Amino acid sequence: MLDATAALHRLREGNDRFASDVRSLDSLLSHTRRGNLSTGQAPFAIILGCSDSRVPAELVFDQGLGDLFVIRVAGNIVAPSQIGSVEFAVTRYGTPLVVVLGHSQCGAILATIEELRAPAAGQSRNLMSIVDRVRPSVETLLATDLRHDHDQLVQQSVRANVRASVNQLRHGSPIIEQFIAESRLLVVGAEYSLESGRVEFFEGIPKTTSA
Repeated sequence: MLDATAALHRLREGNDRFASDVRSLDSLLSHTRRGNLSTGQAPFAIILGCSDSRVPAELVFDQGLGDLFVIRVAGNIVAPSQIGSVEFAVTRYGTPLVVVLGHSQCGAILATIEELRAPAAGQSRNLMSIVDRVRPSVETLLATDLRHDHDQLVQQSVRANVRASVNQLRHGSPIIEQFIAESRLLVVGAEYSLESGRVEFFEGIPKTTSA
């Protein structure tokens, strides 16, 4: 199993290939490992990402079958089921890296901004449960001058929401906290650009891996 630094490097290399329209031979041929993977797995990274159809983690990071433990939910929010999924992968497989992956023009962010500016009657309580988890990140920014610049408001809200999810993962579970304290787990935040295909890691990156 890779350590967190090596896992992060592998993700960066994979995203470089994806953004350059290149695929690795390993990812292309990973389907040939399907039989071997039927008896077990050893994912080297956990990706908590958005459900947006334009952000499939395996493609964005150019990885194959069995490489990533992917958790997808609108707005890459953190609720008990997401925390439990991370705990499962960390304790069962020893996966050393968690990446909270937001993305530009996130629909959950846009929906939250719309709701805060003009609350709609009769909204689904299930949808509102997502909006309510995103709300604190957006509300803070709406109280600043960013409220007059929609594009910047959305961009900064995406990042604030990623940071909030990273913080919730780091401090929402004694199991995860213990793994972090023992340097067996790293939780970082990143943003995927729909426009360029690039992933920028911007939250919780150790200085030795920031280059």
